[in-house]
Amino acid sequence: MGATENGTWVDVREGADPVGTEPELVRSFASNLGAEVEWSTGSEEALVGDLEEGDLDLVIGGLTAETPWSEKAGTTRPYTTGSDEGGATVEHVMLVPRGENRFLLELDAFLLGADGPR
Repeated sequence: MGATENGTWVDVREGADPVGTEPELVRSFASNLGAEVEWSTGSEEALVGDLEEGDLDLVIGGLTAETPWSEKAGTTRPYTTGSDEGGATVEHVMLVPRGENRFLLELDAFLLGADGPR
């Protein structure tokens, strides 16, 4: 899993696994799948490159539905909303490799849950 720093969404700490809203969601999703999470941290550009190369299964970092990376990666359906620096409402997404439709469907189902967005 790839994580890039973004306030309370993802807090990347030297020598420790990321913490925050999205890392906790990822850990819970992985637990549901019986999978272990191995973290890779870096810039959005580097992580999306790793996603394209097949080295990552998911990238998080408080990304919004307006992400410029949607041409290089698949995106989840918006699963929650937040506010940008100007106070406007934005929808949050996560990035997955293009063509990973089954994984994306499972992740969307988890994020949206039976009761709607988290």
